[in-house]
This record gives sequence, C-alpha cells and structure tokens, in this order.
Amino acid sequence: MRPLALCLALLGSPALAGVPEAVTQEILPAHAAFATATRTLAEAAAADCTPERLRAPWNAAFDAWMGVSHLRLGPAETEGRALAIAFWPDPKGTGAKVMARMMQAADPALADPATFAEVSVAARGLFALERLLYDPAFSGDYACTLARATASDLARMAADLEAEWRESFAPLILSAGAPGNTRFLTEAEARQALFTQAMTGLEFTAEQRLGRPLGTFDRPRPERAEARLSGRSQRNVELSLAALERLARALAPESDRTLAGFAQARQQAARLDDPRLEGVRDPARRLKVEILQQRLHALRDTMQAEMGAALGVGIGFNAADGD
Repeated sequence: MRPLALCLALLGSPALAGVPEAVTQEILPAHAAFATATRTLAEAAAADCTPERLRAPWNAAFDAWMGVSHLRLGPAETEGRALAIAFWPDPKGTGAKVMARMMQAADPALADPATFAEVSVAARGLFALERLLYDPAFSGDYACTLARATASDLARMAADLEAEWRESFAPLILSAGAPGNTRFLTEAEARQALFTQAMTGLEFTAEQRLGRPLGTFDRPRPERAEARLSGRSQRNVELSLAALERLARALAPESDRTLAGFAQARQQAARLDDPRLEGVRDPARRLKVEILQQRLHALRDTMQAEMGAALGVGIGFNAADGD
C-alpha cells in the first residue's frame, strides 16, 4: 500500500480535526492542478513560443499557482522552490536586471534544463515568463529560448512539488504523533502547521498584494502591484482569498464567522474593478482597497480566535512564528 493510502487507512483519531480533509480534498488536488497546468504551458511553449500563444496557458498556470501559493512548508521550501516559482515581491527589480543580462548574453546553454535550473530564482518561474509575454523590452529571437526553458523548468518544479506532497509530505502530516514521525511529533503540530499557512497566506495578501501598491496616501505605489504587467493584480487577490477560504472550510468547517468573513472579503475584492490596482492613486477608489485591507485584518483576528479554538491551537498563536 502506498504511504498516503496507508495513512488514510489508519486514520481514526478525531484529534486531527480537519487535517485529513484539508490534505486530501484541498492541498493534494490543488498541487495536481498546478502540475497539470504547468505541463500544458510547457507543451504549448515547445510547440509555439510566441506571447500570443502562451498568454492563455500562462494565465491558467498562474491561476493554479494561486491555489497553492500560501503553502510555504515542506516541499515548497526545498531548494528555494517557492521563490523560484514566484519571485515576488522583488523590491530591487532583481529579476528584470538578471533577465536583461541573460537576454544580452543569449547563452544557448540555458536551453539545457540542468543549466537553466542553476539560474537565479529571481529570473525563473511565473514572473520571468510574465516579462517575456507582456513586456516589449524582453522580446527578440532569444526570448523564445528563454520562454521554452522557463516553462519547462516551471513544469519540472510543479511536478516535483506535487510528487513530494503526495508521496512523502502528506503522509507525514497525516501520521502526526505516530512513532518515527520526527517532523510532526504531535497531532497538534499538524493542525498548527496548516493553520499557520492559512494565517500567513491571509497576511501576505493584506500586507503585500494590497499593502505594497497602497504605499501611503501621499505616495501610492501602483507599480508595485503583483503581476501588474499582465493585469492580474486584483485577480490574484480574489483567487488567493478563495483558496484560503477552501482551506479554512476544510480545516474547521464549523467556523461560521470566519467563513462569513471570507465570503464578504471576496465579494468586496470582486467589486474593486481595478485589474492592476491603479486606482490607489484616486482617493475614492483607494478607499475601497483600504477598506478591503482592513476587512482582511479583521478576518485574521477572527480566524485566530475562532479557528484557533476549533483546532486547539490557542488564541495566543502568532502566525508569523512559523509552523
């Protein structure tokens, strides 16, 4: 029997709360979807590397990434994988600088997967492809080589991520507290690990996806919005909130105030009508973004109190402490 199947067969302790549901119903299917989407992207790039052909599968891959981007533990930590998949924020513009040098050098060796895997994480993954597909500064004959290499590298990382979750990390979480499990010594540690991901994911959306473009009232910074080139800034907020809501529902389905808070936040995010969050420059439109950020802060407090109690994590738990 495979490790994951064995763990599921042996599960019988109610103390694990919603951990099995979160892993089997949300986390594993979301990683499988990301692996499938990136494989489709790589196949498309191999057949036709033009931006017009790749934008749709790239957006589909980014959509799928938003379903797992908040899960920054275990396989996502290996070899800096999460950063290589999505290097953002990039406050110093490192990715664009490295890619500009790569374009100038036009090294044919980067077409080799093993060689490309050694490239700086700032110049790989979804945001590297965004530049190649949406920024005219990153066009030309060598752009095709980079697009194919980047898409292939992304598909490889997504496949590795999915396989490691399914074959090794999910069984570790699901066997928390069992003899020989040195990663999760108690069942409470497994619950806390996943709760941490939900809390820090919400914090990231509030402080980075919304906070960075908001800047200050006197100095709004819409150019700092996530995936601004492709006009995905608002979409990423919406998809992140939807993914976090699904995780919260699986972990603690009776947390009515938390789930109501997510529904309200998602509705408000959908009403922004501001794909690149450029409206932060306008006081009236900016207010909508600020109100959404405040709602996410309130939701964070609700989650900590309500879900923390349901999972036995404790109200004093600080998501920034890690898992």
